[in-house]
Amino acid sequence: MSEELLQEENRPEETMADYEEHFDDANPWNVVQRCMENKTTLPVKVEGIVNGGAIAMVEGLRGFIPASRLSLSYIEDLETYLLKDIEVRVIEVNQAENRLVLSAREILREKEKKAMEEKIARVKVGSVVKGKVESLQTYGAFVRLEDGLSGLVHVSQISRKRVKSPKDVLSVGDEVTVKIIGLKDGKISLSMKALEERDEEEDIKVEIPKSENIGTSLGDLFKNIKL
Repeated sequence: MSEELLQEENRPEETMADYEEHFDDANPWNVVQRCMENKTTLPVKVEGIVNGGAIAMVEGLRGFIPASRLSLSYIEDLETYLLKDIEVRVIEVNQAENRLVLSAREILREKEKKAMEEKIARVKVGSVVKGKVESLQTYGAFVRLEDGLSGLVHVSQISRKRVKSPKDVLSVGDEVTVKIIGLKDGKISLSMKALEERDEEEDIKVEIPKSENIGTSLGDLFKNIKL
Protein backbone atom coordinates (compact mmCIF):
# COMPACT_ATOMS: atom_id res chain seq x y z
CA MET A 1 0.00 0.00 0.00
CA SER A 2 1.40 3.39 -0.98
CA GLU A 3 2.16 6.11 1.56
CA GLU A 4 -0.54 8.34 0.03
CA LEU A 5 -3.21 5.67 0.55
CA LEU A 6 -2.11 5.19 4.17
CA GLN A 7 -2.39 8.94 4.84
CA GLU A 8 -5.83 8.96 3.22
CA GLU A 9 -7.01 6.11 5.47
CA ASN A 10 -5.62 7.74 8.63
CA ARG A 11 -7.16 11.15 7.88
CA PRO A 12 -9.97 11.92 10.40
CA GLU A 13 -13.41 11.94 8.85
CA GLU A 14 -15.01 15.39 8.67
CA THR A 15 -18.38 15.72 10.34
CA MET A 16 -21.33 18.02 9.62
CA ALA A 17 -20.20 20.20 12.54
CA ASP A 18 -16.85 20.72 10.79
CA TYR A 19 -18.62 21.85 7.61
CA GLU A 20 -20.80 24.24 9.62
CA GLU A 21 -17.73 25.68 11.32
CA HIS A 22 -16.05 26.29 7.95
CA PHE A 23 -19.24 27.91 6.72
CA ASP A 24 -19.36 30.20 9.78
CA ASP A 25 -15.75 31.27 9.24
CA ALA A 26 -16.49 32.02 5.60
CA ASN A 27 -19.29 34.39 6.55
CA PRO A 28 -17.73 37.74 7.62
CA TRP A 29 -20.88 38.67 9.54
CA ASN A 30 -20.40 35.65 11.78
CA VAL A 31 -16.77 36.66 12.31
CA VAL A 32 -17.64 40.21 13.41
CA GLN A 33 -20.44 38.84 15.59
CA ARG A 34 -17.89 36.74 17.48
CA CYS A 35 -15.58 39.74 17.70
CA MET A 36 -18.39 41.67 19.40
CA GLU A 37 -19.17 38.83 21.82
CA ASN A 38 -15.49 38.39 22.74
CA LYS A 39 -14.80 42.16 22.89
CA THR A 40 -11.91 41.65 20.48
CA THR A 41 -9.63 44.63 19.85
CA LEU A 42 -9.26 45.18 16.10
CA PRO A 43 -6.60 47.32 14.42
CA VAL A 44 -8.14 49.26 11.51
CA LYS A 45 -7.39 52.19 9.23
CA VAL A 46 -9.87 55.04 8.84
CA GLU A 47 -10.61 54.95 5.11
CA GLY A 48 -13.27 57.60 4.88
CA ILE A 49 -14.96 60.49 6.67
CA VAL A 50 -18.73 60.84 6.44
CA ASN A 51 -21.36 62.96 8.11
CA GLY A 52 -21.20 62.19 11.83
CA GLY A 53 -18.31 59.76 11.82
CA ALA A 54 -15.72 57.68 10.04
CA ILE A 55 -15.54 54.52 7.91
CA ALA A 56 -13.23 51.53 8.44
CA MET A 57 -13.24 48.07 6.89
CA VAL A 58 -13.44 44.89 8.98
CA GLU A 59 -13.40 41.47 7.29
CA GLY A 60 -14.32 43.20 4.05
CA LEU A 61 -17.37 44.82 5.66
CA ARG A 62 -17.94 48.56 5.85
CA GLY A 63 -17.94 49.62 9.48
CA PHE A 64 -19.17 52.96 10.80
CA ILE A 65 -17.47 54.70 13.74
CA PRO A 66 -19.63 57.51 15.22
CA ALA A 67 -17.67 60.70 15.91
CA SER A 68 -18.57 60.43 19.60
CA ARG A 69 -16.82 57.04 19.73
CA LEU A 70 -13.59 58.01 17.99
CA SER A 71 -12.17 59.84 20.99
CA LEU A 72 -12.74 60.60 24.67
CA SER A 73 -13.03 64.29 23.87
CA TYR A 74 -14.79 66.40 21.24
CA ILE A 75 -13.19 66.21 17.78
CA GLU A 76 -13.23 69.56 16.06
CA ASP A 77 -12.09 68.32 12.64
CA LEU A 78 -12.91 64.72 11.70
CA GLU A 79 -10.66 64.97 8.63
CA THR A 80 -7.63 64.70 10.94
CA TYR A 81 -8.57 61.02 11.39
CA LEU A 82 -8.47 60.16 7.68
CA LEU A 83 -6.00 57.28 6.99
CA LYS A 84 -5.20 57.12 10.71
CA ASP A 85 -4.52 53.70 12.26
CA ILE A 86 -6.66 53.12 15.35
CA GLU A 87 -7.98 50.28 17.50
CA VAL A 88 -11.70 49.55 17.69
CA ARG A 89 -14.24 47.07 18.99
CA VAL A 90 -17.46 45.90 17.35
CA ILE A 91 -20.46 47.23 19.28
CA GLU A 92 -23.34 46.50 16.90
CA VAL A 93 -23.91 43.87 14.20
CA ASN A 94 -27.02 43.67 12.01
CA GLN A 95 -26.57 41.64 8.84
CA ALA A 96 -30.18 42.15 7.74
CA GLU A 97 -29.70 45.91 7.67
CA ASN A 98 -26.08 45.69 6.56
CA ARG A 99 -25.14 47.60 9.70
CA LEU A 100 -21.77 47.31 11.45
CA VAL A 101 -20.88 49.84 14.16
CA LEU A 102 -17.42 50.18 15.67
CA SER A 103 -16.04 52.09 18.63
CA ALA A 104 -12.59 53.18 19.84
CA ARG A 105 -13.84 54.87 23.03
CA GLU A 106 -13.90 51.79 25.28
CA ILE A 107 -10.29 50.93 24.42
CA LEU A 108 -9.15 54.53 24.99
CA ARG A 109 -10.95 54.55 28.34
CA GLU A 110 -9.21 51.36 29.45
CA LYS A 111 -5.80 52.74 28.43
CA GLU A 112 -6.49 56.00 30.26
CA LYS A 113 -7.54 54.12 33.40
CA LYS A 114 -4.42 51.94 33.28
CA ALA A 115 -2.17 54.99 32.83
CA MET A 116 -3.89 56.69 35.80
CA GLU A 117 -3.42 53.60 37.99
CA GLU A 118 0.28 53.52 37.09
CA LYS A 119 0.65 57.19 38.04
CA ILE A 120 -1.14 56.67 41.36
CA ALA A 121 1.10 53.69 42.09
CA ARG A 122 4.09 56.06 41.91
CA VAL A 123 2.61 58.53 44.41
CA LYS A 124 4.56 58.66 47.67
CA VAL A 125 2.88 59.82 50.86
CA GLY A 126 5.01 62.50 52.50
CA SER A 127 6.40 63.97 49.29
CA VAL A 128 6.07 67.68 48.53
CA VAL A 129 4.79 68.65 45.07
CA LYS A 130 3.56 71.69 43.15
CA GLY A 131 0.15 72.10 41.59
CA LYS A 132 -2.58 74.47 40.46
CA VAL A 133 -5.99 75.01 42.04
CA GLU A 134 -8.54 73.71 39.54
CA SER A 135 -11.77 74.03 41.53
CA LEU A 136 -13.06 75.25 44.89
CA GLN A 137 -15.74 73.54 46.94
CA THR A 138 -17.20 74.33 50.36
CA TYR A 139 -15.22 71.44 51.84
CA GLY A 140 -11.87 72.15 50.19
CA ALA A 141 -9.83 72.79 47.06
CA PHE A 142 -8.99 70.39 44.26
CA VAL A 143 -5.43 70.77 43.04
CA ARG A 144 -4.12 69.52 39.69
CA LEU A 145 -0.63 68.17 40.26
CA GLU A 146 2.27 68.35 37.83
CA ASP A 147 1.86 64.72 36.71
CA GLY A 148 -1.79 65.23 35.76
CA LEU A 149 -3.26 63.73 38.93
CA SER A 150 -5.68 65.63 41.15
CA GLY A 151 -5.85 65.76 44.93
CA LEU A 152 -8.01 67.39 47.57
CA VAL A 153 -6.83 69.91 50.12
CA HIS A 154 -9.55 69.67 52.77
CA VAL A 155 -10.56 73.03 54.25
CA SER A 156 -8.99 71.94 57.55
CA GLN A 157 -5.66 71.41 55.75
CA ILE A 158 -5.43 74.78 54.01
CA SER A 159 -3.89 76.78 56.86
CA ARG A 160 -3.03 76.65 60.55
CA LYS A 161 -5.29 79.67 60.89
CA ARG A 162 -9.02 78.99 60.86
CA VAL A 163 -10.45 79.07 57.33
CA LYS A 164 -14.24 79.31 56.97
CA SER A 165 -14.29 78.89 53.19
CA PRO A 166 -11.53 77.94 50.70
CA LYS A 167 -12.63 80.92 48.59
CA ASP A 168 -11.45 83.24 51.36
CA VAL A 169 -7.80 82.35 50.77
CA LEU A 170 -7.59 80.60 47.39
CA SER A 171 -8.64 81.25 43.79
CA VAL A 172 -8.90 78.94 40.77
CA GLY A 173 -5.58 79.04 38.92
CA ASP A 174 -3.45 79.70 42.01
CA GLU A 175 -0.15 77.84 41.99
CA VAL A 176 0.42 76.10 45.31
CA THR A 177 2.90 73.80 47.00
CA VAL A 178 1.32 70.90 48.85
CA LYS A 179 2.31 67.82 50.81
CA ILE A 180 0.78 64.43 50.04
CA ILE A 181 -0.62 63.22 53.36
CA GLY A 182 -2.84 60.33 52.31
CA LEU A 183 -3.78 57.91 49.53
CA LYS A 184 -6.91 55.75 49.67
CA ASP A 185 -8.94 54.09 46.92
CA GLY A 186 -7.08 56.14 44.30
CA LYS A 187 -7.93 59.42 46.06
CA ILE A 188 -5.07 61.72 47.06
CA SER A 189 -5.24 63.85 50.20
CA LEU A 190 -3.10 67.00 50.24
CA SER A 191 -2.11 69.57 52.84
CA MET A 192 -0.86 73.13 52.67
CA LYS A 193 -1.00 73.49 56.44
CA ALA A 194 1.68 70.84 56.90
CA LEU A 195 4.17 73.09 55.08
CA GLU A 196 3.47 76.25 57.06
CA GLU A 197 6.07 77.28 59.60
CA ARG A 198 4.81 76.99 63.13
CA ASP A 199 4.21 80.34 64.81
CA GLU A 200 6.78 81.19 67.46
CA GLU A 201 3.98 82.01 69.85
CA GLU A 202 2.72 78.44 69.51
CA ASP A 203 6.05 77.14 70.79
CA ILE A 204 6.09 79.31 73.92
CA LYS A 205 4.77 77.27 76.82
CA VAL A 206 3.63 79.20 79.86
CA GLU A 207 3.34 77.09 82.98
CA ILE A 208 0.94 78.44 85.54
CA PRO A 209 1.54 77.14 89.09
CA LYS A 210 -1.27 75.17 90.64
CA SER A 211 -3.52 77.10 92.96
CA GLU A 212 -2.49 75.05 95.98
CA ASN A 213 1.11 76.19 95.49
CA ILE A 214 0.24 79.87 95.54
CA GLY A 215 0.29 81.48 98.98
CA THR A 216 -1.69 84.64 99.56
CA SER A 217 -1.48 85.19 103.35
CA LEU A 218 1.18 87.13 105.23
CA GLY A 219 2.07 83.88 106.96
CA ASP A 220 2.99 82.33 103.63
CA LEU A 221 5.13 85.33 102.76
CA PHE A 222 7.10 85.36 106.05
CA LYS A 223 7.13 81.70 107.06
CA ASN A 224 10.58 81.09 105.63
CA ILE A 225 12.12 84.32 106.98
CA LYS A 226 14.21 83.92 110.17
CA LEU A 227 14.48 86.90 112.48
